[in-house]
Amino acid sequence: MRGARGAGAQRAGRAGVVCASLMLVVTAVLMGCGQSSGGDGDGARESTAVPAPTRASGYGTVFLGIDECSSFGRESFTEVPCTSERAAARVVARHDGGAAGGPPCPATTDFVLHISEQKPSADEDGDGAVPRGYACMRNLEAPHPGDPGRGGGPRTIVGDCVYGAGAGEVRETACDADGGRGGRAPEYRVTSAVERRADCPASTRLYVRLGGPEPVGCARPL
Repeated sequence: MRGARGAGAQRAGRAGVVCASLMLVVTAVLMGCGQSSGGDGDGARESTAVPAPTRASGYGTVFLGIDECSSFGRESFTEVPCTSERAAARVVARHDGGAAGGPPCPATTDFVLHISEQKPSADEDGDGAVPRGYACMRNLEAPHPGDPGRGGGPRTIVGDCVYGAGAGEVRETACDADGGRGGRAPEYRVTSAVERRADCPASTRLYVRLGGPEPVGCARPL
């Protein structure tokens, strides 16, 4: 009986070995499938690591980033490639937040585009949001109202002309404006910019607020 039990135990042991072997085979097959799938996964990871195609000129990771271009329009506009026939102006500076409390635009900026916060389904960088900000724009072609003496642009700079608007205020006008043709004739020209009024020359008759590191404009009569 002990021998029979011993033989039975040996057969059971061999059966256990066979079962274990079968389990190892099955496990190896499953692992083989897993490795094959993993190989496909590795291929997929490699494909996602390939850089995306280069965007056309005029597009970037930031909506209307520096050196990108906008279409025509001040209230309604889109970002377009700078080589497009729809391109009207180029971004010379870009800031987040409101223009009132933010850094001033470059001196010869022609106009400012105010960008409201948006959360579309997809934007330029794919995160679904465009933060509030403003873009300082320069026309791709003349005219350039932001140039000195042209009577436009978001800033008054050296070389610009102004006229008295009452209550201690002045407004910019083109230096060659003719009051008889509907424009306001210039009365003063800003000749220099300084840090303090005391630094203006003796010929100064009007002080104009310019902003920037030299916030005082020294103007003399025309």
